[in-house]
Amino acid sequence: MSQKDAGVDLDASLGYLLKEASSALRTAMEEVLRPLGMSVTHYSCLELLAQRPGLSNSELARGAFVTRQTMNVLLQALERDGYVTRPAEAPVGKALPARLTPRGRRSLEKATAAVRSVEVRMLSGMTEAEQSSAFRSLRSMVRALRDGDDGR
Repeated sequence: MSQKDAGVDLDASLGYLLKEASSALRTAMEEVLRPLGMSVTHYSCLELLAQRPGLSNSELARGAFVTRQTMNVLLQALERDGYVTRPAEAPVGKALPARLTPRGRRSLEKATAAVRSVEVRMLSGMTEAEQSSAFRSLRSMVRALRDGDDGR
């Protein structure tokens, strides 16, 4: 039975193509981050903390698209290895706000350059106008799915 017989033409499925692009991007990012001793989730956590110091485990997990448990394990390792620091006790509630250390910032700088090289490669076959159009289209799709069907 062909894909069309099954009712799904994967070549015409935008969702499938987006997932394929996401998978290819993640693979390429893992390849450039691995020599730096990082995973994509590790990099995402450091990047989030650089942009918004003091995020909690839950906030970092949401931002990196992982579970709280996965982020907690990662944060413990990052703290043990000197990339982040967290207070021994929560200043308010239960959240232990994390912050990058100087070592974490240096590591992030190298990782950001590596990830940027992947993004440049990904966009290399597109003109500036095509890149702008792709960004607009993707933002529009995200907004449409997040806003739901509210008549907009």
